[in-house]
Amino acid sequence: MKILVAEDYGPLRLSISAALREAGYVVAHTADGAEAGWMLKEQEFAVAVLDIMLPNRSGLSLLEEIRKRDLDMAVLLITARDALEDRVAGLDMGADDYLVKPFALEEAMARVRALSRRRFGKGSTTIRAGGLEIDTVAKQVSRSGEVIELTAKEYSLLELLAMKGGEVVSRGDVWEQLYDFNFERGNSNVVEVFISNLRKKIEIPGEPSPIQTRRGLGYVLREVN
Repeated sequence: MKILVAEDYGPLRLSISAALREAGYVVAHTADGAEAGWMLKEQEFAVAVLDIMLPNRSGLSLLEEIRKRDLDMAVLLITARDALEDRVAGLDMGADDYLVKPFALEEAMARVRALSRRRFGKGSTTIRAGGLEIDTVAKQVSRSGEVIELTAKEYSLLELLAMKGGEVVSRGDVWEQLYDFNFERGNSNVVEVFISNLRKKIEIPGEPSPIQTRRGLGYVLREVN
């Protein structure tokens, strides 16, 4: 699952981003509102964490664009303690939740988790696919009750495939899930090698792999429900 963090105060932006990555999320972050707008056009996010007071473009302007484009994305606004009018405006414009500075990092994480559950699960936090159970809250994968040990990036990719509900995920989308958007692409076989390693961890020898390749299109996770 990919999260956008747009916050101009560096220490706060970096601490939120680091905590989200540690929890298994893929994070893109920026201190600039105009750059955040460009990211929203180029990438797909599950949740956007937006400071209202951003340079070059406000968080409210970004929220307005998200809702006008009808993007399937939850929005968490960050506001100043005395910005009541901004909070009201944000909620009226379609923000899902807000945080008032200063706030505890644990509260921010809890709100992101709640928004991700609300967006994807409609109350359910487990996705079943290809004989696997994917717990989107615990960030844990199991088969027949036995936990499968995955790295944070491996889990993130598997969750992306599961969230697509059996639809094909392009090679480019896989790349963006694994690396920051501006990461130099380098070796063209990186995605294939990563998918191969993930398959080895989750498949049962002699049975079809849960991750199937659609030649020229991308990858799909079978039997998602």
